[in-house]
Amino acid sequence: MTITAQDVKELRESSGAGMMDCKKALQENDGDMDAAKQWLREKGLAASAKRADRESNQGVVSLVVEGNVGAIVQLKSETDFVAGSDQFVAEADALAELVAAKGTEAVAERNAKLEELKVTLKENIDLGGVERIEAASGNVLGHYQHVQGGRGVNAVLVEIAGCDEQLAHDVAVHIAFARPKYLSRDDVPAEVVAAERETLETITRNEGKPEQAIEKIVDGRINGFFKDVALLDQPYAKDDKQSVSQFLGSANIVSFRQIEIG
Repeated sequence: MTITAQDVKELRESSGAGMMDCKKALQENDGDMDAAKQWLREKGLAASAKRADRESNQGVVSLVVEGNVGAIVQLKSETDFVAGSDQFVAEADALAELVAAKGTEAVAERNAKLEELKVTLKENIDLGGVERIEAASGNVLGHYQHVQGGRGVNAVLVEIAGCDEQLAHDVAVHIAFARPKYLSRDDVPAEVVAAERETLETITRNEGKPEQAIEKIVDGRINGFFKDVALLDQPYAKDDKQSVSQFLGSANIVSFRQIEIG
């Protein structure tokens, strides 16, 4: 299979590895991008396992909170110029307000408007992630939106039982920047944990660790993996000497949602 310069560039941007390493990874894996990323990671050449998961799309993330209901809508564009335009941002806001009022399926009501916007702005525009939380009576709906260049790029909703608004807000801010994928380690699918353990075993062996020490080292690294992906296990952003679970005290997170651009 022919490996193009564009293939190498894409792998380099997603993995953070060097150009020649990316080229070799693609050659060793017959051009399979996912396999090449895994190969780089196992060889210790990828800059970050998380980096490959990030989207490179432009766009805007709109957040609307009305009482105990919150909605997040991601509207995608090809360029940041269009993403920052008044028409584009207004449409994202209108979609988020619609979702808050009627539910996630209501976005279909604005399909015609999105088609018009594509013509007006002369760019491909797509609806991205759509999320909604309606907090139960007595629970608090925390929220946070990170704004960059005048547009929302990262939004969070989190429903928590047994807390005040300040704590819920603080947890939402933490989620925005720590980017957990799961609420707890128990929520991480068994196949995901198994695949991660296999990868870590390969990495550990490639580092030349003694065979008798590998299992213990991998167990430690799996705990580190949980601290990356499970919200309750993560070190709390404002005080990394305690976990999010410890910061919560007697409060309980019911659910959370996050959508991010870039």
